[in-house]
Amino acid sequence: MLGSPEVSALKEPVQFVAKNMRLDLRLMSEMITPGSRVLDIGSGDGSLIEHLFRTRGCDARGIELDMAAVTRSVAHGLPVMQGDADSDLEHYPDAAFDYVVLSRTLQAVERPREVLRQMLRISTRAVVSFPNFGHWTVRWQLLVGGRMPMTKTWHVPWHETPNIHPCSVRDFFELCAQEGYVVERWLAVDEAGQRSPWRRYPWMANLFGEQALFLLRRAT
Repeated sequence: MLGSPEVSALKEPVQFVAKNMRLDLRLMSEMITPGSRVLDIGSGDGSLIEHLFRTRGCDARGIELDMAAVTRSVAHGLPVMQGDADSDLEHYPDAAFDYVVLSRTLQAVERPREVLRQMLRISTRAVVSFPNFGHWTVRWQLLVGGRMPMTKTWHVPWHETPNIHPCSVRDFFELCAQEGYVVERWLAVDEAGQRSPWRRYPWMANLFGEQALFLLRRAT
């Protein structure tokens, strides 16, 4: 179980700096207003939480399924608890946060539609990133080889991968339209997190973007 969501925020700057913080996480942090209340789902080593606290003054905390990662984060003074996005978000009250972040995890949850609904129930905005299954290298490998692709992004064999719901940029836009979510900002980026010049052309992002970042809110 997740336990109580009322966890105190960081009071003093911690000395934990993740030197290998992914650039896509930095881009996601730029979508978050300074001083906001933030929940990071699947917080991993806590690098985004620490970054938001240090650089944007956010009341940031996280939940993480991997207990070893939780232990490491807590040891470095980060407010992280063990939890599962598929089952534990329902324990949070409505509008408990300003932002909920889900980075490169949407494709690995059992109920992505429900997870998004819960995210936008407990927060005003959701920041979501995911690897793009519509990228041209994925299409090419399927067309030519007839097998599940192996790329820098999709690098785990199909029988071992945690990615049970891969989607494309186009798929995600359509889901947002179906659910009535407003896409306030979005980016297509490469695997390293570098920006790509396709934000005005979703069809090009769907073909050439290795991963996508979205800032969502509910329609009023």
